[in-house]
Amino acid sequence: MKVLNKDELQIAEGVLLKHFPRSYKVYGSLYTCNRNKPSTAEVVVDSWPDFKVILLRVDPKNKRSEDFRKSVSFFSTDEEVLRKLLSEEVDWSTYFLIGGFDISHVPTLKEVSSEKRVNNRSFTLVHLMYLPDISHLREPDVDSQLESRISSLSLSHIDMVNKTWKFGGDEKGYRHFKNIISNFPTCCILDTHGVPVAWILMYEYCALGMLYTLPEHRRKGYAKVLISTMAKKLHADGYPVYCFIEEDNMVSYKLFKNMGFVEDTSYRAAWFEFNF
Repeated sequence: MKVLNKDELQIAEGVLLKHFPRSYKVYGSLYTCNRNKPSTAEVVVDSWPDFKVILLRVDPKNKRSEDFRKSVSFFSTDEEVLRKLLSEEVDWSTYFLIGGFDISHVPTLKEVSSEKRVNNRSFTLVHLMYLPDISHLREPDVDSQLESRISSLSLSHIDMVNKTWKFGGDEKGYRHFKNIISNFPTCCILDTHGVPVAWILMYEYCALGMLYTLPEHRRKGYAKVLISTMAKKLHADGYPVYCFIEEDNMVSYKLFKNMGFVEDTSYRAAWFEFNF
């Protein structure tokens, strides 16, 4: 086992490029970390430089880690090596999430969880959708009046965004959005009074998400404008352009598909909770 330093993180980012789309989440986390964005992760590999498993866990030395929900991410090409790292390099003593992993790894996660005498459950199953090239993006028509109302979220909008997010509404949700709005790209559409009526953000692992339009402003095409605007901005800035969509959210699935996003149908990602 080896904890990667800054130079090695740069190399690992390049290696993960070869494993798209399955490596998107871990790649996205390394991408932002390598560009000096705030991170509470410590990155571990089974060996170096030829690793089979790369795992992101909470850095116990990082004081900011207490402000956010505890989570783990990994990308693996070897099940036995993954089993070993999960067993030996993850703290199973408190609640945590493992997210964005290939569902083929579920049996291994459940086995290690059982060995640790920790309960587990599926939190959500998702489609991973991505834009293979910016030329695939189907842009909506935007008139000059609407274009003038496209902006970015500010810290004064945290409460509004936190209250409407299905996983938010609490203090940790507030800190989550404060971190994202302060450090990562966002996009919103303002009303005539300068108040956001629709928005989209980017998670710290580069995935588009938290797309929302206030009920009274729906069916105006705002979601398409937000997705298109953010996709072009992220691409221009070098970010990967992808998202996770929950399996039962067919409205969002069709929306992103109609805008040019694609998926590897042999791959399905999951989030699991442990020690809840």
